[in-house]
Amino acid sequence: MKLKLYLHLRPLKRAWYMKSFFAFIWEIIKIVIIALLIVVPIRYFIFQPFFVKGQSMEPNFENGDYLIIDEISYRFREPLRGEVLVFKYPQNPSQRYIKRIIGLPGETITIEDGKVIIFNENGTQILNETGYLPLFTLTPGDIRVTLTGDEYFVLGDNRISSSDSRRWGPLPREDIIGRVLFRAWPFVALAKFEAPVYE
Repeated sequence: MKLKLYLHLRPLKRAWYMKSFFAFIWEIIKIVIIALLIVVPIRYFIFQPFFVKGQSMEPNFENGDYLIIDEISYRFREPLRGEVLVFKYPQNPSQRYIKRIIGLPGETITIEDGKVIIFNENGTQILNETGYLPLFTLTPGDIRVTLTGDEYFVLGDNRISSSDSRRWGPLPREDIIGRVLFRAWPFVALAKFEAPVYE
């Protein structure tokens, strides 16, 4: 009798295990779908990671730094002088560059005698970059560029070893991906970044 009962219950037990297994799989699928619905929009439309490659932004950003890029701020406001950008390289949009905004739309930028001079509606200003560049840093070059209403002049902080607007011209607004919000790695160099105040 017991054997008959066992043989009768065995298919029911197997069915229960199968039902539990599929319920477990369905729960995992739901969790993955919800996670993707949350993470993907954040990753592609609000914040995204960026690894620094090269030395063009030393000493402020080192090769291998892991940065978080804010992609949403510039949908509500214009970029500010001194902010660090990640953008599509105008001559090859598949590449990503990181540089600092020096000149704003409508301004004329002159580099001479190692100094950056800005001409705009407020007058003439020799840019004081001591807030983020080492003392006595000179900016090589001898150029004068007038920016249109949707162009920016960008420079690397390592002025001697940077390919930037001195070499390939102004950065179009449409190529900007976002601003550097903070450094997540290395952990000992964790930092949040804001636009500097110029005197």
